[in-house]
Amino acid sequence: MAKFRAFRIDENNGGISAGFAELDLDDLTEGDTVIKVSHSTINYKDALAATGTGRILRQYPLNGGIDLAGTIVESAHPDLDAGQPVVVNGCGLSETRDGGYAEYARVPAAAVVPLPPGIDPQTAMQIGTAGYTAALAIHRMEQNSQLPENGPVVVTGATGGVGSLAIDMLGGRGYEVVAVTGKTSEADYLR
Repeated sequence: MAKFRAFRIDENNGGISAGFAELDLDDLTEGDTVIKVSHSTINYKDALAATGTGRILRQYPLNGGIDLAGTIVESAHPDLDAGQPVVVNGCGLSETRDGGYAEYARVPAAAVVPLPPGIDPQTAMQIGTAGYTAALAIHRMEQNSQLPENGPVVVTGATGGVGSLAIDMLGGRGYEVVAVTGKTSEADYLR
């Protein structure tokens, strides 16, 4: 396979260097599934990783990007077919394994989630990891019978990525939402 571009983060004399690099598949961390990445998101954690502020990366060098969406190129797993649209988040992306800021990624099949009909990679990344986190929390609430008719729901960190998306999702499902933030300058945004 030809070379491809990736946003690579490395340690350099005790600091962090980050920028675009040309790689091939042999440069990627191990995994049994290769994905042609079409979309990723920019998450707060990605900014911390790229600047070294939060010491997010646990090994160097790695490609940034805590999530990705794209299509399967090849997989050792019998349920994953070439051309199949998928999403990956978690599993150490941009912490212990190469992330989604590259044209290709190699990941363990267990971390790959096939996209359902009607959801393409772009749509999946429009909600990204923050939206996925909010959706999982709402799903768990509803499993525990915390439903709109039971009263308001408080969302803390309401101006952040997860909080903002949770408010939107909850409102769309008929919940009364009480938004809490420590940022008084964001009060109008939350109304």
